[in-house]
Amino acid sequence: MVNYIVTLQCVDVPGIVRATSAAIVGINGNILENDQFTDPVTGQFCMRTRFETATGDIQTVRSRLEGDLASFSPKLGIRLEDARRRALVMVSTFDHCLAELLYRHEHDELPLDIAAIVSNHPDCAPLAERYEIPFYEIPVTTETKTDAEIELRLLLKEFDVDFVVLARYMQVLSPELCSDLSGRIINIHHSFLPGFKGARPYHQAYERGVKLIGATAHFVTSDLDEGPIIDQDVVRVTHARLPKDMISLGRDIERSVLARAVRLVAEDRVALVGNRTVIFSQ
Repeated sequence: MVNYIVTLQCVDVPGIVRATSAAIVGINGNILENDQFTDPVTGQFCMRTRFETATGDIQTVRSRLEGDLASFSPKLGIRLEDARRRALVMVSTFDHCLAELLYRHEHDELPLDIAAIVSNHPDCAPLAERYEIPFYEIPVTTETKTDAEIELRLLLKEFDVDFVVLARYMQVLSPELCSDLSGRIINIHHSFLPGFKGARPYHQAYERGVKLIGATAHFVTSDLDEGPIIDQDVVRVTHARLPKDMISLGRDIERSVLARAVRLVAEDRVALVGNRTVIFSQ
């Protein structure tokens, strides 16, 4: 028996679940896990189904599902569960988020392949070498930004990347690249945005006496830090916490939130509905 993951999104009408179930039964499949949600604002129906079958030919499975569900005009995703998604990680000088992803990847806590690491600085090269992941330094300046993105696009094609993870990559991607990779770039930032924009956000938070600090993982759009949210978390702080304490706590939250978001995307548990996400958690 082999396991498949099917994701579906379309306008909600009667019969979608029945047709999907019938298609799976038609290839002698057995549903192991199913989650569904209808967005009350847009009327979009989202579903994630995990099933097993003796049919190992994915094209046979795809043809049956596409044929039986054609009348609903769905956005349909079908993959073998063992066919892991491929990610390219981008980082600058802060390595805590990258280190977390590499550690979890090594211990099989992230069901994906990290195909390569790209940075605009050399600082994280030793970390990439330790985990035997290809590392590419692509410096970015105002003059070289266009050429840098051309080089990045070539790497995305060469490594057949499914999505990109910005693990504290401190460069703004072009609107064209964000558009071309819509729903395929994950970013992490401190949850103070947009309240504390710019440099030294934790120092700004300290000066304002905040009682919560946190982090947000979201999809990247051309509107900086305004993309659909995948995961968030916070921790309480008191007046006794210094900026260095907040930075340390912030790093802990950033790396755990990013790792959770990456896992959700790698397992096809995230559906985009407008500016919001539907999360099918375990």
